[in-house]
This record gives sequence, C-alpha cells and structure tokens, in this order.
Amino acid sequence: MSPQKENNNMKYQLFDTPKQWLQSLIEDIEKAEKYIYIEIYRFQEDEIGEKLIEVLSEKCKENVSVKIVVDAWGTRVSDDFFEPIISLGAKVKFYQKIKLTWDFITSNHQRNHRKIIVIDDNISHIGSANFSEYSQNWRESIVRFEGEIANTFKKIFLEYFKNANNHFFKAKTNKKNIKFQDFTIIQDLPSIYTQRAKVHLENLISKSEKCVHIMSPYFIPGYKLRRRMILSARKEIDVNVYFPIHSDVRLVDYLRDKYLGQLHSEGVKIWLYRPNNLHAKVFLFDNETFVFGSSNFDYRSFRYMHEILVEGTDPQLNELFLDFLENTKKDCEAFDYNKWLNRPKIEKFLGWLATPLRYMF
Repeated sequence: MSPQKENNNMKYQLFDTPKQWLQSLIEDIEKAEKYIYIEIYRFQEDEIGEKLIEVLSEKCKENVSVKIVVDAWGTRVSDDFFEPIISLGAKVKFYQKIKLTWDFITSNHQRNHRKIIVIDDNISHIGSANFSEYSQNWRESIVRFEGEIANTFKKIFLEYFKNANNHFFKAKTNKKNIKFQDFTIIQDLPSIYTQRAKVHLENLISKSEKCVHIMSPYFIPGYKLRRRMILSARKEIDVNVYFPIHSDVRLVDYLRDKYLGQLHSEGVKIWLYRPNNLHAKVFLFDNETFVFGSSNFDYRSFRYMHEILVEGTDPQLNELFLDFLENTKKDCEAFDYNKWLNRPKIEKFLGWLATPLRYMF
C-alpha cells in the first residue's frame, strides 16, 4: 500500500496487495450512507466473498442502495450465494450467463472483465484485483480515489448496469473516451475492428521519446503492438515489459514465450517477476503518463472483453506508479536468452500448438 497523495482536490492511494486493498474497501463500505456500486469479474464464494456479503447485508439493512454486476464466467457461485443481500433489496446482475450450445466457446467468449467500485459520490476503486482468496498473494494494482471523479465512474457504472446484457449496447454507446481533469477513461467493448484500448496504447508507445514500461500478467501482443515496441527500441527508447515467470495459466506462458526471442534481439528489455503472479496492469510512458485498469496486454482483452483503463498525468499519482514500478522491478530477473533457447521442447511445442488459438487467451 502506498502513502496517500493529494492533488487537484483529490486523494489517491495505490494498493499492490489484495489483503490491504480489501481492508480499505471494507472500511469504505462500512461508512457508506447512500449507495455502493460494484462491477467486478470474479466474486468468489469463499471466505472473502462471504465477508463482503456480510458487510453488504448490514448496509442494505441501513437502506443503502447496493447494485452489483459480476461476470457469469468469472463468478460461478451457488444459486443462493447472493440471496442474503437480494432479499434485503440489493440488485445483482450476471453479465452473459453461460450458454450450453454447440458453439460453447465462441458464444461465451465475450466477458465483462472490468473492476469498478463507487461509493457515495466520493470514493472509487479502479484496478486489477478480484474478490477471491485464490489471488490473495498476487501483486495487483488498485487505485483508491477520494474526490469528484467518483461521479464520473458512477455514470459509467449505471449506464453499464442498465445495459449489461443488451447486445446492441456495444454498437450504440461509449464511442468516445471520457475526460475528467488530467484523466482520460477508456472503455473498451468487444470488437475485432475498433479495439480502443489497443489503439490507445499503440499511440502512446509511438509517441514516447524516452521510455516505455508495460506490465501485464498475460503478455500476448499482436503484430502491430510488437512492431511498435520494436520500432521504439530501435530508436534507442528504453522499452521494458514485465510479467510473471509463471502466470496462473501455463499454456499462456508457453504461447507468450514464443515471442520473447525476437523482442529481446530487437532491444526490448524483458523482466520476469519471481515471487508469485504479477497480475497488475500498468503502463508508463516517459515517466510522465500512466495507464492502469483491468485490461491485459493480449489478444483476448483487446478483442473480446469489456475493459476499463484510466490514463493520466497527475504528478502525485504518477509518483505512486513510478514507486510501484521500481519496487516491482526489485523482484524481477532479467530475461536470459540462452535459457530461452534451451527451454524444454515440450514447452516450445505447446507454444506452437497454441498459436492458432492465441485469440482465445
């Protein structure tokens, strides 16, 4: 957890561990007087999930409005898990229930991966973490805002809550980025052609003059992103990527590894996080512009997921991200090209085998 910073009538905290973040979030929920809005990919039926249901139930009894959107794939819970709060007036929506059809994978591939929590027009939490014991030891990136930006996130949440399962929603709304002071909020919707988050990151990489830092647990960039990174490195711009040695999806690691030799040879610096899964999604450009949120640096996030990213240049929050980057790098080891060349043949084969399925990860 970072120290609290203040600027432009707003306060910021950056959390890198789920445990500290959840403690802060529960304190905010317990203080809520008007509403609690939650949009999250995974809301597990475990000790953490049950604790959140408990504190939300108490707020419902105090007539605090509770609205929740969860993803039906990420949140696979028993039928009565949310019943304690629903019976007290809370409204819970599951984005896109799983369809048991002959094209099971295709029909269920578009998911809501966003993480947005808004409380009482003043508190908002945006970042990478879910409600799950499974990921309690991961390194995450969650920003707690205290200030008027909460009203902007409130509008974003309510629009999505209203249209969560309206498949025409993606074609009619959220076509423009949303500005608030020094921040730009990018809402990405499933689209093979538009991919706003990817295009935005491509442009920031191209415009960078000194350095680029890309942090994502699942690193499977498409050709254009790889090309932008390589061109920047050829111009002697310091291009760095960070991901875990082993993510929680090993097949993704084998597919990821397929691209690393070329990137390394072209001057891109690769850093492997050692302690556990680096699940943070953080992008820094020229040490002045930051982007963070829910989107991974891979085909699936950019093409098929509902995602949210926040870009900004606020110096106080930027300082927190630079500290976060420095502390993360301390637990990383540099990419070893010879070790990569001599990795097990089965891993090379699995990476090759998974290549046609790269859009699914």
